[in-house]
Amino acid sequence: MNELIRQAQIMQKKMLRTQEEVGKRLVEASAGGGMVQVTATCAGELQRLSIDPAALANGDVDMLQDLILAAVNEVLKKGKAEIQAEMAKITGGMRIPGLL
Repeated sequence: MNELIRQAQIMQKKMLRTQEEVGKRLVEASAGGGMVQVTATCAGELQRLSIDPAALANGDVDMLQDLILAAVNEVLKKGKAEIQAEMAKITGGMRIPGLL
């Protein structure tokens, strides 16, 4: 029983360390054929937003807002997927409640 607890503690430490390391990685996404580009950490912190001036040329604010939302949602999804993939390597694909 003690060995099982020790192994669980080791796995927990490894998972926390991995989650922290992967959380610092940068992921990128774009929308509108690259008119809007977003960079964020895998932990979900936005780092950069780039808007091509051509996206502003027609004055369609609604379209620009939609492109920004699409790019942000995509970059957050990519970051979450990257963290989940790294966690699956540690857990062997086992679903652990409370983990992402």
